[in-house]
Amino acid sequence: MSEATVCLSIHFDAVSTWLWAYDSWDMPTRHSRGVYGADVGAPRLLDLLDQYDVPSTWCIPGHTIESFPEICEEVHAHGHGVQHHGWTHKGPSTYESKGAEKRDIERGIESIRDLTGEKPSGYASPAWDFSEHTLDILQELSFEWDSSVMAADFQPHYLYGGWAAPEDGPFQRGEPTDIVELPASWERDDFPPFTYTWSRPHRMGYVPEDAIFQKWYDQFDWMYEHLEDGLFVLTLHPQVIGQSHRLMRLETFLEHVHSMPGATFKTMDEVATEFRNSNPQRTD
Repeated sequence: MSEATVCLSIHFDAVSTWLWAYDSWDMPTRHSRGVYGADVGAPRLLDLLDQYDVPSTWCIPGHTIESFPEICEEVHAHGHGVQHHGWTHKGPSTYESKGAEKRDIERGIESIRDLTGEKPSGYASPAWDFSEHTLDILQELSFEWDSSVMAADFQPHYLYGGWAAPEDGPFQRGEPTDIVELPASWERDDFPPFTYTWSRPHRMGYVPEDAIFQKWYDQFDWMYEHLEDGLFVLTLHPQVIGQSHRLMRLETFLEHVHSMPGATFKTMDEVATEFRNSNPQRTD
């Protein structure tokens, strides 16, 4: 029997994604999509997770915590994990220096500490972007796990550092660090296929939604059938998945996972801790 694990990684960007990822500071209609996520999508999603007693991990920018404190407090009060997703929603590789990137991450840590009383253990980078300094910063700030890179699809592993990509030589992947990687995937993210923007940067949106949800089923079912201890990380955004028709499809997916013997939902921190305990990193 497969011991499959599903982690719901809720990226609660709210307005921040429109300000930093889309440079829409003077576009109130775009802002309103983030407000919808905070006022409508997030409460609906919390209700659904409560209904099925499903734990989840909310990766929340500090900007969202400080802009919408009440709903963020509800997320924490409902027992879901709260982890790091920047203070801004600015891609790490866009910072002008290591110091500027580190200050943003430190500010995000304090926002989460103010909300939960604890330092976050995990990090999901905005837009799944890394700079040349990001990994060093995560190590310096004692993060235990990350969910941003895509060197695997269904298997946790230790994140590699010290890589090199010379123009005139082979790629060098480096050596494993002590940070656990819980693999992310654009194939299991609701934002790219479902989010339409009509001006630069342009996104298509309006894809046949049944095809996207079917892709999630197909990937989960393959993992369940072929791997003994697979990890399925599904990334969701309240302003996207919180639309009524998508919540219905998500509910059906939750029921499907529950119907599979040995399949469970866990927080990402639980999975990272279990992996580290079962696969201690060598220090020699």
